[in-house]
Amino acid sequence: MSLKPVIAGFAIAAVFWFFMFSPFTAGMVNFWLLMTLAAGILTVIALAGDRDQLAVLYAFKGRWILVGLVAAAGLYALFFVGDRLSTMIFDFAGSQVAGIYSTRSQASPVLIGSLLLFWIGPSEEIFWRGFAQRRMALALGPWKGFAVTTAVYALIHLAAFNFMLFMASLICGIFWGLMYLRFNSVWPCLISHAVWDVAIFVLFPLQ
Repeated sequence: MSLKPVIAGFAIAAVFWFFMFSPFTAGMVNFWLLMTLAAGILTVIALAGDRDQLAVLYAFKGRWILVGLVAAAGLYALFFVGDRLSTMIFDFAGSQVAGIYSTRSQASPVLIGSLLLFWIGPSEEIFWRGFAQRRMALALGPWKGFAVTTAVYALIHLAAFNFMLFMASLICGIFWGLMYLRFNSVWPCLISHAVWDVAIFVLFPLQ
C-alpha cells in the first residue's frame, strides 16, 4: 500500500500548521477558518485514499461511544493535573497555555465548539489515526507506524515555539495512537478527540 498520500498529507499539514501556529504568521488569517480548511483537505485525502474500504474501516459498534467518552474524560483529567503541575514547575507554562487559548477570541464559543465536535476533531482522527497510522502500520509494522505518525503529529506543532503546545500534542498523539492500536478502529479515537476538544477548549478550559 502506497505511503505517497500519507507523506503528501504530512507535508500539507506541516504547511497549514506553520501558518496557523508560527509567531511569524499567526493572526494573519483566522485560525478557525484555516483549521477548518486544513481538516477538510486532510479528510478528503484520507477518504479518497481508502474509498474502496470505507464500509469496513468505518464499521460502527455502539460500545465505541462509551469507550470514547471514558477516554475523553480520562484525558481531560490527565491534562487538568498536568496543567497544575506544569505551572508549579515551569514559570513559562501559564503564559504559553494562555497563548494556546488566545484563538478563542476569533470566533464565538458556539461556533468553536461546533467545529471542534463535528468537524475538526473527527477530521483529525480520520487522517492521523484512521489513514496515516494505519498505512504506516501496514508498511512498517504496528509499533513503528504508531511511532512515526505520533512523532510527525507532535513535530508539526513545533512551529508555534510553544513547549506546552508541543507536549500537549505529543501526549494526545500517544494517547489516541495507543487507542487505535488497542481497538483497531478510528471510532473510539474520533469520539474521544471530538469530546475532549470541546471540554478542554470551550466547556471546561484550563484557563
